[in-house]
Amino acid sequence: MLAGGCRSDVSLSAHDQRIQVLTTTGILRDLARNVGGDRVAVTSLVPDGADSHSYEPSLRDIRDVVYADVAFSNYLLLEEQAVIKALDANLRDGVPNVSLAEGAVKYAAEIIQLVEDVSLDTIWLGMRVHGTGAEQGADRSSEVLLSATAVDGPGRMFAYLTESFGNPSFSVDSSDGFDPANGYRDDTASLPPDAHTHMSWAFTEPGVYRLTMRGRLAVDPQTAPVPMGEQVFTFAVGVDPHSVPGMPEVLSGGHADVTVDLDQRQLYLLADPEGGGEATQRVYDPARTVIEVPNKALREVPGDRRFRFLGRPGTQVHQLPQAVLGKHVHGEIDPHLWQNVRNAMAYTELIRDTLIGVDPEGAATYRANASAYLRQLEALDTYVRDTVAQIPPSRRHLVTTHDAFAYLGQAYGVRISGFVTPNPAAEPSLADRRRLTETIRNLRIPAVFLEPDLAARSATLTEVAREEGLRVCPIYGDAFDRDVTTYVQMMRFNAESLRDCLTKDT
Repeated sequence: MLAGGCRSDVSLSAHDQRIQVLTTTGILRDLARNVGGDRVAVTSLVPDGADSHSYEPSLRDIRDVVYADVAFSNYLLLEEQAVIKALDANLRDGVPNVSLAEGAVKYAAEIIQLVEDVSLDTIWLGMRVHGTGAEQGADRSSEVLLSATAVDGPGRMFAYLTESFGNPSFSVDSSDGFDPANGYRDDTASLPPDAHTHMSWAFTEPGVYRLTMRGRLAVDPQTAPVPMGEQVFTFAVGVDPHSVPGMPEVLSGGHADVTVDLDQRQLYLLADPEGGGEATQRVYDPARTVIEVPNKALREVPGDRRFRFLGRPGTQVHQLPQAVLGKHVHGEIDPHLWQNVRNAMAYTELIRDTLIGVDPEGAATYRANASAYLRQLEALDTYVRDTVAQIPPSRRHLVTTHDAFAYLGQAYGVRISGFVTPNPAAEPSLADRRRLTETIRNLRIPAVFLEPDLAARSATLTEVAREEGLRVCPIYGDAFDRDVTTYVQMMRFNAESLRDCLTKDT
């Protein structure tokens, strides 16, 4: 049930006289239902309770896509790429395919940059695609393939994601070699254009490792991938990085990404050592730069059988940890716009106008429904603002593990003092726990907040909360569940949960 979520109770059909509306998420499904009313049948691809960042569409989902008269996604890289590909590849010709987060800007939606404060003791290293590839004909359903073709080093090397339910998903695994016969399929990361992803990097022995990576752009399934260059990336693991010959640059902190540039057709390191965001990023030449993996990156292999590839439980490996819990591919703009109710109002207006274009005979109904719903949302915006205002300003701190609440914080005056779980399958380091404990004590935070579907997988935060005598309170980000089933209910719940948990002493 947790893995599959709760399905929407409607399937689209060619025999239904109503307008068939498909959305990617339950939140968008609820907005479309409020605008469409009885003239539409609405279902979502991602079930309630499932993770929109990692959900893989089923055959039933594809059938719904085929019958849709209109499709609404959030996009800005919120949804798993497989969801977007299912939409774009299977919608009938001429069916409107609307990305609400992007289109709603014309309706006064406000977007904000996604700034990640990973607060790690070591460098945070991910994988990135720079550019859209539009000159090569790429679109949002294209894929960029980053393949490891060789590793030279004293031990085994892995690059992997710990997905939402704790399962490792590999992009690099040197233990079984590299197979050019199948296009290095088992050692390849796939990303949409203009996106980046979090990654864990593990090394079983100290020493210098050299990783060869190749980039390719798969514009569509029918054409051969376009070569995007090849490069060698050097890691100093548990040894002095300045001792590596010919490497005058050392990356040891902040953010960095192994990057394939679709415009320049080359690979390089795009890094932000100072943590200042996009404005302070610079390109580093891999031929002159070594990535430091210091001894403080040593971690014990967890007892979980899924992580036996790292070695026996209790043995130590060097690891640059994944920055956030779960699979999390995204771009530079925070895609969670609906956490500001006024952005949901912009979504509503765009849905209204799209439905009128598909079904002009229903224009009066769509306008009336949208007007009534916009009045509800106007009242909801006031309610959330007034409810949060009841929290003393010194206590308006949100500590959670999912970076989904920046719009809530900006719109309603809540400071996001987020804690990042480096690896949900491994024991947290003493530094992780100390940093979190100090944050909670210094800010006198009385409660931490977890989304219901992530609470069971956020051990570090829940353990520290228990040790400090804090409440662990629910908050909803991307998905509904059996208790919260509408957008209005979700936002009221979040505001009340913040107020109740942050104003009461433990």
